[in-house]
Amino acid sequence: MAQTAEVLVIGGGMVGAAVGLGLVRKGAKVLIVDEDDNALRTARGNFGLVWTQTKGLGLQRYQEWTRESAALYSDFAGLLAEETSLSLGHQQLGGLTICTTEEEISLSETLIEQMKAQAGNLPYEAEMIDRQSIQSLIPGVRFGDSVQAAAYSKHDGHVNPLKLLRAMLKSYQLHGGKYQINSKVTDIKPTSAGNYEIQIADKTTIHAEKVVIACGHGIPALAEKCGMKCPTRPQRGQVLVTERLDQILPLPMGSIRQTDEGSILLGVSHEEVGFNDKNTANVAGNIAARAVRILPDLEQVNIVRAWGALRIMPPDGCPIYDESEKYPGVFMVTNHSGVTLAAVHSMRLPEWILDRRMAIGFEEFSSLRFEKTDYASTPH
Repeated sequence: MAQTAEVLVIGGGMVGAAVGLGLVRKGAKVLIVDEDDNALRTARGNFGLVWTQTKGLGLQRYQEWTRESAALYSDFAGLLAEETSLSLGHQQLGGLTICTTEEEISLSETLIEQMKAQAGNLPYEAEMIDRQSIQSLIPGVRFGDSVQAAAYSKHDGHVNPLKLLRAMLKSYQLHGGKYQINSKVTDIKPTSAGNYEIQIADKTTIHAEKVVIACGHGIPALAEKCGMKCPTRPQRGQVLVTERLDQILPLPMGSIRQTDEGSILLGVSHEEVGFNDKNTANVAGNIAARAVRILPDLEQVNIVRAWGALRIMPPDGCPIYDESEKYPGVFMVTNHSGVTLAAVHSMRLPEWILDRRMAIGFEEFSSLRFEKTDYASTPH
């Protein structure tokens, strides 16, 4: 006999877990199906930033969406911690994008000017600060001579992504949600009963009234079966992890952040290498060298781990949310900011999925935007 669910969420990573959690909190009967551990799990390679600066050049609605999620994050993370007794390491004291060259300063200044112009009468609250101001935000830390300035936003922060994912899935199950692993979806078909039959690789089936496709790099193939286009691509990012240290960094610096457990994460690269998620010595060396230029004392710190992971990258770097016209009730949710957007995904998307109530301007996230504009530029 086939399993049944009111809503089937395909994918149990950062996006699927957030959406599934929001749905069960709304009272829906939800089943999340996930692949095995051989899947390309982007969520496990996340750097952990809750980041608003730089997000949304070319699509103002995305800047607003990240700001809304950041504003919701304290309550979102607090409730998760209360429900699960897990500490998420969430802090939102602001964030810095460090500049070590005149070119980097110019690029950051230009981006801020562009974002403010795009925002019009809406606020874009990032600003350039000098070395002295950086030092006042992070006292007691020796910065390298090359550190000249930084872009700063008070809305930015970070969280432990693995603990966040664990907490979302635990809370989801505490609210009655079902979670099933080793269940790769191979097909989605409408039935004569008005729902959908979802086929699993082991030949079992699931019947669901609604389907949310949120399985990262697996989305394009399933979306195409349902009449939707998902033009995402993989982009590799590499990260280095140091030994655990006393807490010295109270706020993240874009490519450098200290976790709640004391390790310092160093990153990140943006590599167009297809589905190759291996870490490489040359990129790791460049990451380490830049980190030492910014924080010279890191030269004496041991690197204990390194990894490569594949972002889900839309052509313009902004989220894609769509409901299939061919198969009404089948939804697609994808983006490369699963941590930053976890709060808004959990607290806003269920209204769209269950009742088709969309936030103002939500239609701007549709993949239809790629049919109107050339998006060959670098993603934001």
